[in-house]
Amino acid sequence: MADEPVIEKKGISGYGGGSVDTVLSVDDVARDAEKLASDRPLPERLDTLCKGEALLSIEGLVAGYGKMEIIHNLDLRVGSGQSLCLIGPNGAGKSTILHSIYGFTNIMDGVIRMKGQDITRLSTNEKLKSAGIAYILQDNSVFPDMTVEENLLMGGFLKDKQDEAMAAAEKVFEKYGRLRERRDQRAGVLSGGERRLLEISRALIMDPDILLVDEPSIGLEPRFIDMVFEILDDLQNNEGKTIIMVEQNAKKGLEFADLGYVLVSGQLAMAGPGDELLQNPEVGRLFLGG
Repeated sequence: MADEPVIEKKGISGYGGGSVDTVLSVDDVARDAEKLASDRPLPERLDTLCKGEALLSIEGLVAGYGKMEIIHNLDLRVGSGQSLCLIGPNGAGKSTILHSIYGFTNIMDGVIRMKGQDITRLSTNEKLKSAGIAYILQDNSVFPDMTVEENLLMGGFLKDKQDEAMAAAEKVFEKYGRLRERRDQRAGVLSGGERRLLEISRALIMDPDILLVDEPSIGLEPRFIDMVFEILDDLQNNEGKTIIMVEQNAKKGLEFADLGYVLVSGQLAMAGPGDELLQNPEVGRLFLGG
């Protein structure tokens, strides 16, 4: 699972986009990030940030892979139509939170609720069809030998009728002319940005309430990164989607998101409005390049 990029400068490994004088070693970031966790936000603070009743909430989550515990007693709240970006050092458990919400991990304790209903033990198919949660993988997940249209229709495999998936795909083509022009072409010929657009669009076929977006900018050229965030902004602000994302470019993620959570060693260290965390000097020093 990819996390924040490691920058190599004069033999120093670190985070962010600052000069060599501001680049911290990975060990420095991990050690200093631990200090942020000394005053962890209480659930009441998280309730306030989501501005009303949470659409999705997590209480006391303990989760990992097999017997390995990665997430320790974590709480999370996100309101309907909000966006939340998870940031933190490598190995903090950011992607594991998304995996836990969607059902990819071993949940040892805690409760995940969607619209007040306990969805902790639902299967991934049930999370998508019944709970309205879709997962957009960080890796290239298109089927290159299938057409763009066939890829889209794969997103509707849980629909009761194929006609429903076809109708949803047509709505996507109406919205995104870039995909409409290539609907009969093999997905393997798409640019990196077009593939990411296809991955996002495929997740929309089931009309989810929540999009779990893992590293939307990874591997993309800057012009495509801007395009992807414009698409996510449209989905949130014009279609009312709730977005929970992990983003390697912490600055870009916090600029986009309503809320930011800082994860350290599988625990929530800080939480606040995205723009507030952008102005926090310690967050800037550790994760935003100085």
